[in-house]
Amino acid sequence: MQADVTDVNGPDRAHVSGPDRATGDTGRPAPATPPTGGGGRKARWAAHREHRRVELIGAAIQAVLEYGPDVDMDQVASAAGVTKPVLYRYFADKAQLWLAVGEHLASVVIDAVTPAIEKVREERDVIEAAIDAYLGVLETHPRLYRFVMRQSEFSGVHQMIVATSQQVSAGLARVIGDRLRSLGLDAGPAEPWAYGLVGFVQAVGDWWVSHGQPIRRAALTDYLTTLLWSGIDGVRRTADLPRTFTDAVGGTR
Repeated sequence: MQADVTDVNGPDRAHVSGPDRATGDTGRPAPATPPTGGGGRKARWAAHREHRRVELIGAAIQAVLEYGPDVDMDQVASAAGVTKPVLYRYFADKAQLWLAVGEHLASVVIDAVTPAIEKVREERDVIEAAIDAYLGVLETHPRLYRFVMRQSEFSGVHQMIVATSQQVSAGLARVIGDRLRSLGLDAGPAEPWAYGLVGFVQAVGDWWVSHGQPIRRAALTDYLTTLLWSGIDGVRRTADLPRTFTDAVGGTR
């Protein structure tokens, strides 16, 4: 996404503009093709379309917050102050609009989690920072999160969710790998650990949101960090033990 359309500092809010009075984009038929006659005009038209598209995504988010996960295109059009034909000029169908909403939420997740992972230096702090940042997004945008997860039946939305998880996992794997190497340990477990951590936290986050956040975010972060770090730290400590002991515990290979 090229622009934020929700206030990431407040709970599930979206800015929505009304009809575009400067362009007359209020539901009346538009020309079938964009204006031609010079690169400058084409660039302005492309910029206008992108700006208008972002506004409509904002309206879709506002409609989700107002009408819930079963929101339809009529309600989105109403929130945007346009008619449905206007929506279909910018989005081929409902699935494409829902994907755009999901991509916005994905960008919020990545923007929150990536800096949290990269700014810490201790292994346990890496795990804690990643968990807390992810839960922070869910805490701020619970309704939008539930909506996007419900749209995973659409292949594009499902692929976007998978791609976001992979991006976060890859970043986490790099950091964990660096920490292991700095301790003189094998970095091989970094990638499976990272993917396992992300999948685990995502599943718990789904439960947390669907049950109305019954546990405080700070407490849940601590619970998950303790559980996950105990496993990683156990493997790290075992690696420092004499070979005869590890053979006795885990068996020879």
